[in-house]
Amino acid sequence: MSIEADKEVLLKLGGSTKVAELLGYKDKQRVQNWMKRGIPAKVKLEYPHLFLNPNIQRNSAA
Repeated sequence: MSIEADKEVLLKLGGSTKVAELLGYKDKQRVQNWMKRGIPAKVKLEYPHLFLNPNIQRNSAA
């Protein structure tokens, strides 16, 4: 998955603040950095229902 595709998934999930809340991260900047660097593979594997879900990637509604 490309960085652009990762960014699109983050936006469809509600943005970096919402995703940080979903993952229980207090440091929202960590997720914001993923917009430019991509979502780490480790995180994708820990939360496949969010980041490896083809329905989220295809769904155009946020």
